[in-house]
Amino acid sequence: MASHASLETRRTTYYDALEAENLGPLWLKLSGLVPAEPSPKARPFKWSFDEIRPRLLEAGDLITAEEAERRVLVLNNPGLPGASRITDTLYAGLQLIMPGEIAPAHRHTQSALRFVIEGTNAFTSVAGERTSMHPGDFIITPAWEWHDHGSEADGPVIWMDGLDVPLVSYLGVGFREEHNSKAQIVSRPDGFAAAKYGSGLLPLESRSRPTSPIFNYPYARTREALHILAQGEDPDPHHGHVLRFVNPTNGDWAIPTIAASMRLLPRGIATAPYRSTDGAVLVLVEGRLRARVGDASFILSAKDVLALPLWTPYHFEAIEESVFFVFSDRPVHEKLGLWREYKDALPGFGTESW
Repeated sequence: MASHASLETRRTTYYDALEAENLGPLWLKLSGLVPAEPSPKARPFKWSFDEIRPRLLEAGDLITAEEAERRVLVLNNPGLPGASRITDTLYAGLQLIMPGEIAPAHRHTQSALRFVIEGTNAFTSVAGERTSMHPGDFIITPAWEWHDHGSEADGPVIWMDGLDVPLVSYLGVGFREEHNSKAQIVSRPDGFAAAKYGSGLLPLESRSRPTSPIFNYPYARTREALHILAQGEDPDPHHGHVLRFVNPTNGDWAIPTIAASMRLLPRGIATAPYRSTDGAVLVLVEGRLRARVGDASFILSAKDVLALPLWTPYHFEAIEESVFFVFSDRPVHEKLGLWREYKDALPGFGTESW
């Protein structure tokens, strides 16, 4: 007994000495540093748009878009208090712009997407080209490109911002710069990028680019494609009918660090249980959707937002025909050889558990 106590005393003295010399024993940390499987801090959580919208409009009365630079309510995951993250690896927020306002031009090393939720006749300008914004449009702001937002609408316009802020922050490579003008000069006609790179066409001397040069993927076109797809084939058992947004210059994801897709689930169809290593965010565009994520169950209405933490099993059931937008950090996992998915049935996790 005494020898054991003596050993423990020696170990304590040894560990104290290591700490004083900025050293540490791996054997006390190994299971945490190299876990058996991922254990996300983020929780499954739903943000109801009907509850958020009044708060956004209240912000519109309290602060201008120019004062705020970006008038955004950040979607803070309750499992990550104070971190400004919707999942362990992604940032998301809802941005409001009111009639006649301009959110000033700036640029940053974080890649961003805009997913339009409400309103028309607002616009985003990227690298000298302006595009109008409509509900369901998927819009890209490439890293380190000048961009500003404005509104010619007669009411509020709201969209979701999704960024790779946590990744860039972890790497310590965040930069931002303000434009010397409130809004950049528009030097290209609306639709220029789509004409040059869309519709299966590329310039003769085109080269691969890390981010898609098409920065607006209109919902009307995406919705029509999903509708036709649903007429000609059965839905994927885990995802429904799904199309991913791609970079036409290389066939990769439209944003090098963020995967984005649009999915359609016919009424009454339930997906099979699924999980993967990428943390994801879902925005319901149309319909009503029942979701089970881990031990939590949710009913989503149009415009609601759902956090899908990494390696947490989930499945959906369409109460009505549902269309939903999903983005995640999958491209980073793929490029690093870390991405995994699990499609087999999970014990105790099925539609009987709604």
